[in-house]
Amino acid sequence: MSQTQRVGFLLVDNFTMISLASAIEPLRMANQLSGQPLYEWVMLTETGAPVRASDHILVTPDHSIQDCGHLDMMILCGGVGVVNARSRNLRAWLQQLAKRRVKLGAVCTGSYLLADAGVLTGYRCTLHWEYMASFKEAFPQLETSSALYCIDRDRLTSSGGTVPMDMMLHLIEKEHSSALSTAICDMFLCERIREGQEEQRVPLRHTVGTAQPKLAEVVALMEANLEEPITLDELACYVGLSRRQVERLFQRHVKCSPSRYYLNLRLKRARQLLRQTSFSIIDIATACGFVSTPHFSKCYRENFGVPPRDDRCGRTSTRPMIETPVMPDLVMSIQLDMARGEPTFASVTL
Repeated sequence: MSQTQRVGFLLVDNFTMISLASAIEPLRMANQLSGQPLYEWVMLTETGAPVRASDHILVTPDHSIQDCGHLDMMILCGGVGVVNARSRNLRAWLQQLAKRRVKLGAVCTGSYLLADAGVLTGYRCTLHWEYMASFKEAFPQLETSSALYCIDRDRLTSSGGTVPMDMMLHLIEKEHSSALSTAICDMFLCERIREGQEEQRVPLRHTVGTAQPKLAEVVALMEANLEEPITLDELACYVGLSRRQVERLFQRHVKCSPSRYYLNLRLKRARQLLRQTSFSIIDIATACGFVSTPHFSKCYRENFGVPPRDDRCGRTSTRPMIETPVMPDLVMSIQLDMARGEPTFASVTL
């Protein structure tokens, strides 16, 4: 029998409901499928008073932060206007949890409050792309990533939307088994568990602002022509600029050359196809505008550190699929042998 982990979800005004649900549901399903109380969770607010989510749903918490009792992990659920939730009381409480070695996490924009309390110093972290620029400006000393989520030792930070589900599934896999996380993924009809190092798709206007419409035009043309790349001269001609002007725009605002940016777009698309489809490497190379498979493999290895074939095989070997037979009036429950980490199956009558 595995010891139950007690998880607190701290809600602030205008928190994002989808991020909260995406973080909690994998824990619920882990209990259901394992047949064991692997996780227990409680809703918290700073004062114990109800708070409204950004969709206006009013949520009554179980406890305030002062009377919540023992926690093994605390996830801070942010949302719109998270800066307004800062307080001396909250800051001191988060620092106390850090001293007690409680795992600290955040979803959506919650990382802002963890950073404000100083408990992200020395850790890699992320948050929703919409707050990325202001976060970096407020906390330039932190190692801020545009990744979907970051699990760095006892800190877990995630961007918004449904990404917290991927983060929690990765945590469940790490703490229990890949068999359990895969089964949860199947129950939620998820095609795959996204890796933390995958980057958020950040709209260019939030990277360089709206003052660079020509740059946005060039990038839009690149994104629309990944299979048959357009030359830099053609791109410049389409947007009414010279080649040199386009190069200057990219160097000034994106900090790389247009050709490097275009190549990165094509490689990111190739990695998505490699991980999400069964297309051959030759077909993926062609679909992403590479003239030959060797050239594609060389660029892929230089960018991601592994060749395409190893990247695909590596993910396949670490993500075993569990096929559950369909049985009338029965639901299959996974019973995990915690000593060996191996799944066994027991049917439970509905």
